[in-house]
Amino acid sequence: MSQPILSVRNLVKTYPNGVQALKGVSFDVQPGEFLVVIGLSGSGKSTLLRCFNQLNQATSGQVLFHDQDITQLRGQDVRQLRSKIAMIFQHFNLIQRHTVLSNVLMGSLSRTSTLASLLGLFDKEDVEKARSFLKLVGIEEKAYIRAGQLSGGQQQRVAIARALVTDPAVIFADEPTGNLDTSRSHEIMKLLEDLN
Repeated sequence: MSQPILSVRNLVKTYPNGVQALKGVSFDVQPGEFLVVIGLSGSGKSTLLRCFNQLNQATSGQVLFHDQDITQLRGQDVRQLRSKIAMIFQHFNLIQRHTVLSNVLMGSLSRTSTLASLLGLFDKEDVEKARSFLKLVGIEEKAYIRAGQLSGGQQQRVAIARALVTDPAVIFADEPTGNLDTSRSHEIMKLLEDLN
């Protein structure tokens, strides 16, 4: 068996108010594996994912990504980690007044200077990559429409394209179909499965 891309070892997260969201969680994820974590609302699924990209700090335990304990990373090291780990959020996290293409290009911020990103001056290669991922998720024709004008399913496709533009080693999706109707949910899950 190959080396796991992600190993979680006895992960614990206790919030300052005393709520223990994670209690000794352990598992491995192999390269190319499509893993689903199922649980009731409030059972710690989102907390688990947020510990992977350091949006939440674990109380104890380890998360090994390519054999590096990412629970110990701080500052610039966290930013570098986030360029290898992509997140797809339930609520899309798009800038509604920006175009679809602009939202996808936000995924390339880790390799774009702050001034260039503020001025919307993205590398030509990044723009082409963003357009290719919009085509892959089936909404290339919406590139110059404001994200707020799209349906929920289309907005989730934008979020997926934004995640892909980072060339991630792994993608974490936090209830990626939670706000979608049944047919759109199947469509998005099929797309994620195909991308995997």
